[in-house]
Amino acid sequence: IDEEWQEALDLNFLSAVRLDALLAPGMRERRAGAIVHVSSAVVPVPGPLFLHYTAAKAALENYSRGLAAELAPDGVRVNTVTPGRTATPGGEETRRQWAALSDTTGATATPPLGREGRPDDIAQAVLYLVSDRASWVTGTNLVVDGGEFPR
Repeated sequence: IDEEWQEALDLNFLSAVRLDALLAPGMRERRAGAIVHVSSAVVPVPGPLFLHYTAAKAALENYSRGLAAELAPDGVRVNTVTPGRTATPGGEETRRQWAALSDTTGATATPPLGREGRPDDIAQAVLYLVSDRASWVTGTNLVVDGGEFPR
């Protein structure tokens, strides 16, 4: 496996597996907890531009569903938040990649809701999933992409 693939897997998948392995035992012992993984809206449209990244995020989504089933009997919830384009400081490279993606996949130049997401849009989704308001939610993937990649 080349360095780019290993880096993508380490950063976008295995880091979550390792962190969960450290935290889940305590959550199981307390019979309470919530884990939220962050994926990407480009997972359903892999292409050469994002192939290593989308493969790692697809693995993360599948792992999250499996971990949710494993930990649910112990009162631990596991979910995924899947952001679309999000305006962040230094995000010019990401915007360039999204433009290239829209050229090759037919994704819209601007999400249907008419703007890029804001970091707070994603943060609010995560806060909901870790809150008591989501106490009956596990094994789900909450897509927060302004309608760009309907599923």
